[in-house]
Amino acid sequence: MKKGLLLIIATLLTFISIKAQDNTPNARQARHIMDTAYDKVFGKEGSSFSYNVNIVGIYKTRGNITIKEKKQRFTDDRVDSWNDGKTVYMAYRKKKTVEIHDPKSSRKDKHSGKFKFSLDDFTYSVTRQSDGLMLTLKQKKGAKGTIKEVKALVAYKTYAPIRLRIKVSFFWTTIKITNFKAGNINDKTFVFPRERYKDWKFVDKR
Repeated sequence: MKKGLLLIIATLLTFISIKAQDNTPNARQARHIMDTAYDKVFGKEGSSFSYNVNIVGIYKTRGNITIKEKKQRFTDDRVDSWNDGKTVYMAYRKKKTVEIHDPKSSRKDKHSGKFKFSLDDFTYSVTRQSDGLMLTLKQKKGAKGTIKEVKALVAYKTYAPIRLRIKVSFFWTTIKITNFKAGNINDKTFVFPRERYKDWKFVDKR
């Protein structure tokens, strides 16, 4: 009985500690900055940028991506991809094969399932550094997302993303972002140019 009471008290103290941290001026400022940066990338106006991803040296890729709501267009060393919100086309250059996917399927990207989270999963803090503002997000107890911690460097004033370090389980993924542009994204960007690939093999994986 005594151990049970101590456990309840400890749990309550942890909850109070987390809520108190959420309400500090620094935490509120950090969350505001994160919300603004997130909206710049994933907001209705869309965004485009170049990226360089390194997952603990095991998986590396670089390329360019354009995002607008549920639509995406990206290219890297192996593939060009168009997602118009209804259908995903992935053109693999070496095989000269175009795969067709349902945009809701995780099969089109085996790594995407590792990075599920909600902005409400974390406590927030921000520090000023020489090259930007460093946001630190730490997962709250009981959160169901797979991301445990995020260190996001954003630009002064604009809050445009510069670099992300994301911890999933025990490993870190580093994402460097350059050539960031927010807004003015033409919807034609996401339309698959079928005529260009008329001689390629098509594989429907929906």
